[in-house]
Amino acid sequence: MSVLVYVEQAEGKFKKSVFEAVSYAKAIADQQSTNLTAISIGNVAEEELKELGKYGASKILNVSVDQLKTFVNQAYASVIASAAEKESADIVVLSNSFSGKGLAPRIAVKLKAGLADGAVGLPKIDGSKFEVKKTAFSGKAFAITELTSANKIIALNPNAFGVKENHTDVVIENFAADIKQSDLGTVIKDIVRATDKISLPDAELVVSAGRGLKGPENWGMIEELANLLGAATACSKPVSDADWRPHSEHVGQTGISISPNLYIAIGISGAIQHLAGVSSSKVIVVINKDPEAPFFKVADYGIVGDAFEVIPKLIEALKAHKA
Repeated sequence: MSVLVYVEQAEGKFKKSVFEAVSYAKAIADQQSTNLTAISIGNVAEEELKELGKYGASKILNVSVDQLKTFVNQAYASVIASAAEKESADIVVLSNSFSGKGLAPRIAVKLKAGLADGAVGLPKIDGSKFEVKKTAFSGKAFAITELTSANKIIALNPNAFGVKENHTDVVIENFAADIKQSDLGTVIKDIVRATDKISLPDAELVVSAGRGLKGPENWGMIEELANLLGAATACSKPVSDADWRPHSEHVGQTGISISPNLYIAIGISGAIQHLAGVSSSKVIVVINKDPEAPFFKVADYGIVGDAFEVIPKLIEALKAHKA
């Protein structure tokens, strides 16, 4: 019995969400008094792999083959399942990222495992009972899910647990998984990344704006505020539909679901579809000139005021604070 964590890499580097998943998996391994093994797929340098030891991984299975240089959903799921069987891992942890959402159910089917996706806390283990708290109804509620199967898959929401160092001596082992040609029916040829931007799912701080900004020409102050805070920028659906901002910034039920430590919503009314994608934020700040805007009902802090007056003053205050 052991715990296996899949560590997703992007161009040979690990994101913060990976270290969070390893920290979470290590905490589960400690609960079970067992060891933690990580599996990395793709070309990752040894120095980068050793970083995982800082967060509790005692062994790393390294899969480095040309066929799997880029993410292939079905093939990656087969490799991770094979690694779990090799390590006799009855618990598999991964980040509930874009790729993780596709991998988790596939791995669950291969291992005949129960699945808790969108986990937000450590499992509660009481004898044979194994319960996981997870998001439900597009983040509008929480559910306590009991996994009764022998094997269990847990997909952790980004920013739900935090990164916790737990230095461990790590051993790197090459893992030669059997790759079936049928798993390579669909292959990603190229990935174009917005490398100059903070990834929204991983962002701890997000500054978002809606139609209250009146037009794309007014987004300069939003970007300036985000830069001062070290935050990612986001927008509501009507804004991306109008091509004021790229669709990659659209957060909400039909866009990207996020759970940052701080979410600042500017000129967004707070329709239920938008709230569904941001309600997991730890602190929500709303700036809107309409005191009846629905967003104020869920906000931790609210400012009733014109964004064109409030944001410049906020920027000025931040600059003075940094100076």
